[in-house]
Amino acid sequence: MTARSSTTSPWPDLPPGPLGTPSPELVRRLAEAPLEPTVMPSGDQVPMIVRYDDVRAVLTSPASSRNLRTPGLPRMVSGTSLEDDPSALINQDPPEHTRYRRIMQGTFTPRHIERWRPRAAAIADELIDAAGQEFDVVADFALPLPARVICEMLGVPMDRFEQFRGWTEMFLSTSEASAEARGAGFAAFMEYAGELIAEHRVRPGDDLIDLLIAARDEGDRLSEAELTHMVFTLIMAGHETTASIIIRGAFRLLCHPEQYAELAARPELLEPAVEEILRCEGPGGNGLLRVITEDVELPSGVIPKGSVVLPNPSGANHDPSAFDDALRFDIHRYAGKAANPHLAFGHGPHYCLGANLARMELQEAFRALVRRLPDLRAQEDLSTLRWTSDGLIHRPLRLPVKGG
Repeated sequence: MTARSSTTSPWPDLPPGPLGTPSPELVRRLAEAPLEPTVMPSGDQVPMIVRYDDVRAVLTSPASSRNLRTPGLPRMVSGTSLEDDPSALINQDPPEHTRYRRIMQGTFTPRHIERWRPRAAAIADELIDAAGQEFDVVADFALPLPARVICEMLGVPMDRFEQFRGWTEMFLSTSEASAEARGAGFAAFMEYAGELIAEHRVRPGDDLIDLLIAARDEGDRLSEAELTHMVFTLIMAGHETTASIIIRGAFRLLCHPEQYAELAARPELLEPAVEEILRCEGPGGNGLLRVITEDVELPSGVIPKGSVVLPNPSGANHDPSAFDDALRFDIHRYAGKAANPHLAFGHGPHYCLGANLARMELQEAFRALVRRLPDLRAQEDLSTLRWTSDGLIHRPLRLPVKGG
């Protein structure tokens, strides 16, 4: 399918390709300019690292720091952002980060996550039942599915969902005009996360917040600030980023109806298909900034001490030196083959703690779609759909489909 792009993005020098495919500029950088500066939504410029081996090297280097709180450093977005919070796991370096991860390592194991799989599958079926044969994948399936799962896992009343979804959307906005609202949303969200923890201390149960409260390493527990931020992160990442991948994954499969049909006919391809969706459509946009504390030698060149750089996982996941025919979407890529691991969940010390949870939800979302709606097709020309244009997460605003 070929068509003009109907997408825009807040990255002025990385316009999306047709049908939400990687920017032609990103493709050029992979071939010719792997360390060239990029203009971020804030207007600041930093070198963007795009090749697979370079990105992995930066993400594992002990000289790659997430402490971006020094005044005057380049910013991803204007105003208050996640990078301002020293209690956030993603902003910590060793030894604090090592301690935090050690305490948390038993909470997100496959064993703990698997107990929620039947409920995630049931919610996916309930949503399809309620949607009928013609529905919007975005509003009727992709957004409510991970929201309901994370609400149940955290003991959050569903009547609060629209409120914290509004906070999340403000916080992920890249618009300068919303910087003040983003800060206010962050404060309100954190206050609510603190209230949830307090309620669980008074009335403990066996949901995910209770596991977080009980998590310890030889008597060492998370501080209140660390606990609060982890709950905040789970609510934000547990619905918005997962929903984005469901939306983008469904969109990509509809761009390749022959692959959707094969997936419906061969359920054993489900897990490798989800890995290919993660590679091509993975969360996190263009990545997170790093400060380089010592000169770092990459395969593509040296990054001097003091530099702020942007390792781009999407670039790495589309690097032709790492993946055969890297721009091709192929649900067979990870089917019993020794393909390179994608970097959708990062790499190294900051590898996503919630990867097992995200994988489980994605598997159940697409399992339900292809099992219940094997003839799913788009109701509109996919090339004409509008995409989000002012957020760090880029996805179609709506995706009308027909199942019968």
